[in-house]
Amino acid sequence: MADMASPKAFAYAPAPESRAVVDIAPSYGLFIDGEFTEATGGKVFKTISPSTEEVLSEVAQGSAEDVDRAVKAARKAFVKWSALPGAERAKYLFRIARIIQERSRELAVLETLDNGKPIKETRDADLPLVAAHFFYYAGWADKLDHAGYGANPRPLGVAGQVIPWNFPLLMLAWKIAPALATGNTVVLKPAETTPLSALFFADICRQAGLPKGVVNIVTGDGSTGAALVAHEDVNKVAFTGSTAVGKAIARTVAGTDKKLTLELGGKGANIVFDDAPIDQAVEGIVQGIFFNQGQVCCAGSRLLVQESIQDELMDALKRRLSTLRLGDPLDKNTDIGAINSAEQLARITELADSGEAEGAERWAPACELPSSGFWFAPTLFTGVTQAHRIAREEIFGPVLSVLTFRTPGEAVAKANNSQYGLSAGIWTEKGSRMLAVASKLRAGVVWANTFNKFDPTSPFGGFKESGFGREGGRHGLEAYLDV
Repeated sequence: MADMASPKAFAYAPAPESRAVVDIAPSYGLFIDGEFTEATGGKVFKTISPSTEEVLSEVAQGSAEDVDRAVKAARKAFVKWSALPGAERAKYLFRIARIIQERSRELAVLETLDNGKPIKETRDADLPLVAAHFFYYAGWADKLDHAGYGANPRPLGVAGQVIPWNFPLLMLAWKIAPALATGNTVVLKPAETTPLSALFFADICRQAGLPKGVVNIVTGDGSTGAALVAHEDVNKVAFTGSTAVGKAIARTVAGTDKKLTLELGGKGANIVFDDAPIDQAVEGIVQGIFFNQGQVCCAGSRLLVQESIQDELMDALKRRLSTLRLGDPLDKNTDIGAINSAEQLARITELADSGEAEGAERWAPACELPSSGFWFAPTLFTGVTQAHRIAREEIFGPVLSVLTFRTPGEAVAKANNSQYGLSAGIWTEKGSRMLAVASKLRAGVVWANTFNKFDPTSPFGGFKESGFGREGGRHGLEAYLDV
């Protein structure tokens, strides 16, 4: 385990979480109509652990025929599921939420193995939020008449859902919980590099006694997702992922009566004013860009710092980065885990190199990277202008671009000078400044004196090329109702 702390600091003894709590089968089929089944063509692909590159399991490669089977199962199940009283649907959601809590340690280890993120993030952030979303939407299931969408709002039908690899189980919860609460049935396609937690969730659905066909999981690559999006009997498409794929989905859905929500990329601005509490701001900056190795759509990847405190803030930030621990994601002391895939690591590396080539000053703490797996040291760039690629393009990695400003107006102008509009953060002691700046930012979520705080009661979504529609909260119901 590489430790970036200074030699004088206390050393951390290894504190590994046991892998024995999770039993990964050598192979997994598709989950269709309540049963695991082989893919029609018999094709499989391997899912590996990003921190060691070891093969974890073989997973079925779903085809268009398999998608069709899953959609037909969901359509058949929709008749009875949508006719159930909301209080009855709620019982299933509550049951799923409780099972997730009971199996949270197992699921946290599984997510860390398949995704590469530190165990303390899957254990303390991902899994509690997953359960919380199912509990929250279970509470809505029998109250839809009072959600503000008219009397007796109706479900849409079959929801086709495609989720990314950065928060595999949490994105599943964001999609499936409101869909089921509102009476829809689901066909979900997890990311190719992180299919395992969705397949374990399929087992949870069986454990909870969920009627067959209400939730179907079809694993595969981009072609599987494309077949699901294009299927003529899907009523609603929900996608979280890259802006490029989101645009392709929008083109596919255009001209149909499918309802669509897209949660895409971001280039969030974290704005630090001269009266901000420096130590608190530093923690927020670290949380904003190095949580989950920066593989977060709403990451605070652009730091806008008021010119007068730049030196003080940079000194404090560099000291803090030097204490982060990079290494085995299953170690409870690890702060920075592995990058999800070789492909993602190559993109991060290329963009970081472009920052240097375009004249920005690169800094990273002394850090020994493990010999196997996909790793990238936490990195920051100063001397960044808005013309730099690292200030404009989503890197989706542990790379922070630092820009300066002098006035609140300049901060707002620079923050909004982006094709994206998903998130932003404001650090100041003045409530009036906080509100004035927040109202001018074109971002779906604005955090004040914190960053990356999520709650199932609060809606999340973006402007511009960050997508449209909202997930979470009462607002998240609308996307699954015929209103």
